[in-house]
Amino acid sequence: MNVELLQYNPDCEKIVAAAAKLCYSSSQIDGILSGLDTEKTVNFINRLMSMGHESPIEHISFTFGIEGISRSLLAQITRHRIASYSVKSQRYVNEGQFEYVIPKEIESDEKAKAIFIKAMEDDEKTYNELCEILSQKHYNAFIAEGIDEKKAKSRAEKKAIEDARYVLPNACETKMIATFNARSLINFFHHRCCERAQWEIRDLACKMLELVKEVCPTIFRVAGPKCVSGQCPEGAMTCGKMAEKRKLFLGQE
Repeated sequence: MNVELLQYNPDCEKIVAAAAKLCYSSSQIDGILSGLDTEKTVNFINRLMSMGHESPIEHISFTFGIEGISRSLLAQITRHRIASYSVKSQRYVNEGQFEYVIPKEIESDEKAKAIFIKAMEDDEKTYNELCEILSQKHYNAFIAEGIDEKKAKSRAEKKAIEDARYVLPNACETKMIATFNARSLINFFHHRCCERAQWEIRDLACKMLELVKEVCPTIFRVAGPKCVSGQCPEGAMTCGKMAEKRKLFLGQE
């Protein structure tokens, strides 16, 4: 898995502080950023977050480049709807030699790993066979319609992979660009940095949190699973590791 922070708002915390300042003062827009030095910005944001006034942090956004993840993870992350996603298409990109993600528990067991890899190889073979059969079928149909050979071949291949992709596994590797505003990101971290989240998306969430903490340390100071800043919401299903998680995410002993 590779995760990069591709873009974010410059002076992101200052923008949030300015938005909050506007809510609580009669400041004019042309002077809203004046006087907001580092100390005042940090104090403003800390006060804001302690009050639970989160709407101002929606004014800043973060764009991530993510690769080496599975289609299984894709199905999970897109449930976070207040975000924008662009994903490598299996409809337009041939997956004839697809990469795949091996789950950790399977990776650690040689017998399970061998079975898993065999399944991936079989899927790849089936996919390629279907592409070949369907491409020839569509090519013949396009030629019969009077389409020239070059266009017929290109269209046939694209149409073939559109249906052949149905045999591809959840493990199939994909890439995406994802953009979240800060408020949506904090909600994402609450759910996906939690010990009870599925391992792959938890790994992704923790990597994303590390990146945004570097550029917005005040806003994301207590970001992570909900237990790092309050009580665990999982009830009887809690992992029981609150102290461990606070040490991990907050550096608390």
